[in-house]
Amino acid sequence: MNTYLLGLISKWAGIICVTFSGILGTQTTEIENTNQTKYSKAAITELEYNTVTQYNNKIPSNITITKREGETGLAYTNETNKLVETIKDPVDQIIEVGTGDQGEFVGKMTGYGADCVGCSKTGTLSCKTKSGSKWSLIKNGEIYTDEEYGKVRILAASLNKFPCGTIIKVQNDNLGTFNAIVLDTGGAMRQAWSNGIVHMDLAFVSETSKGINNVTSKNVKYSVQRWGW
Repeated sequence: MNTYLLGLISKWAGIICVTFSGILGTQTTEIENTNQTKYSKAAITELEYNTVTQYNNKIPSNITITKREGETGLAYTNETNKLVETIKDPVDQIIEVGTGDQGEFVGKMTGYGADCVGCSKTGTLSCKTKSGSKWSLIKNGEIYTDEEYGKVRILAASLNKFPCGTIIKVQNDNLGTFNAIVLDTGGAMRQAWSNGIVHMDLAFVSETSKGINNVTSKNVKYSVQRWGW
């Protein structure tokens, strides 16, 4: 192969390599700063959120609830850290502090069905719901949906201490931990409280419902989360 032909091949090989290099080379993506001229010397600074405290006597004094998490905002600031323009407003954190009676108790728990001796044949509970309607274990079931705490079990308790609508976190060694609402009462519960004993009855659709025999315990922890409606 003569020298001229060899040089020509080398030249074309170089062009092909440059072409493929341009096609296969690393690409860099840049984000356009639309405010580059206006804020060429500005920095982005976080804006701290405020904490708003609300007091609620329906919540025991040992409980604080975060109703909404706070979010920091963003803003452009100049060389002297002076605000130039807000990019995103901060969102206040809202906490709710209880001012009501403390509600930590240890007591006994039993279970009952709508067809128990002395119970209403329709399973209608002693308390009305927040909307003022009646609740039937037979018609509506043993699970109540609370607007704050979602799906909860139903308890019978002494209404002298635990008014209708009271939300209680229950820790029962046999059943685990769950939330329940007081929507019923009974003579045994009232009598127990008059003697300084906490006794609550967990509601079931029937005396033959699955799990009712596992409820009975003498060392149940009751933690009030909300006093009444």
